[in-house]
Amino acid sequence: MSLHHYLGFRRLVGETLKYIAEINGKWVALIGWGTAAFKNRHRDRWIAWTPEQQWSRLKYIANNQRFLILPGVRVRNLASKTLSLNLKRLAADWEAVYGHSLLLAETFIDRSRFNGACYLAANWTPLGVSCGYGRTGGRYFYHGQPKLILVYPLRKDACRLLRAPFCVPEQKGANVIMNFKGITKEQTAGLLSYLAQIADPRKKRGIRHSQLSILAIAVGAVLSGCRSFSAIGEWAGDLSQRLLKRLGCRRNASGQYIPPSEPTLRRTLQSVNPDEVDRAIGLWLLSQQSGEALAVDGKTLRGTIDSNGKGVHLIAAFLHKEGIVAAQTQVDKKSNEITAVKPLLDPLDLEGKVVTLDAMHTQTETARYIKKEKKGDYVLFVKGNQPGLLKDLKDLDEDFFSP
Repeated sequence: MSLHHYLGFRRLVGETLKYIAEINGKWVALIGWGTAAFKNRHRDRWIAWTPEQQWSRLKYIANNQRFLILPGVRVRNLASKTLSLNLKRLAADWEAVYGHSLLLAETFIDRSRFNGACYLAANWTPLGVSCGYGRTGGRYFYHGQPKLILVYPLRKDACRLLRAPFCVPEQKGANVIMNFKGITKEQTAGLLSYLAQIADPRKKRGIRHSQLSILAIAVGAVLSGCRSFSAIGEWAGDLSQRLLKRLGCRRNASGQYIPPSEPTLRRTLQSVNPDEVDRAIGLWLLSQQSGEALAVDGKTLRGTIDSNGKGVHLIAAFLHKEGIVAAQTQVDKKSNEITAVKPLLDPLDLEGKVVTLDAMHTQTETARYIKKEKKGDYVLFVKGNQPGLLKDLKDLDEDFFSP
């Protein structure tokens, strides 16, 4: 690819897969797939999705970033046949590697070099011509070479799934946790009971909407994919009278339930204690799942900085399979993750659950706390930071581990 493709080859962008096509053991073609283009007005108009949907579901589209028929290979219809065979297995391969499937494939054809005949023969759909801009290092630049845009749905209902109001089961690995409009009365009641425990910092005079209803609406909007105050306000405005009643919204003089406005949502959410909200939502989400394994891990948040010029460091407990964060807390700048484990796990019910932690947390007190106080089990890793314990484990006879 590096020698014979006109773009050369250093690396593909984002999540990638590379394929080699063979005939009787001889290489005849190379194909490279990567992350879809962030902006593609023809594609986005064709799908008819919102910017919020595009942001969260772009991973379900793959871009054919490289395709090369090797020099000296002359086989009739080889290019279109290779593409067709590759597309039949692409979604399954992607899911096996990255944990989520694909719904759509896209590519860009330099019309000064190719006419895209092999893609058209493989039933790709042309959408239009780009404006001649490229993106590198997060910035756009004009290169003056408009390209033909083609797409290929990997499912007949690909567009419907990409622009659906909620992520559906076919979109494996989706960021949205649940279709909030489909939860039961029991689930709603459980959520409200957790949110009711959060203190209301507002002065009583002039309050029109309860903090409980505002928090419930905000949680529902975020679980449904909203990423801004404006989106939360729009989501609230679209709720039915039945849901507004279920979420505890106020009624006007004519008996209609009224959602809080975007400014009301913004002011209330900015005034409430974020740690209390995070703890309440985490406990509610944990109650909705049946996961029995929790992982504890710490990360420094990208793009954050505190008064000392250091990034904000969080430690979180999340369900292994579902990836749902059950609890998280900020690590004190004068301490470390080891001392933060106990306050992190304190509000969680660990009975019958297994907690996994990395080698940093292989501490006697941590193990005792999980087993004795929280009635849970643990899996701890032993590495070179505990040389004595590591040696003792290596010296154990294999029969020691036999049932």
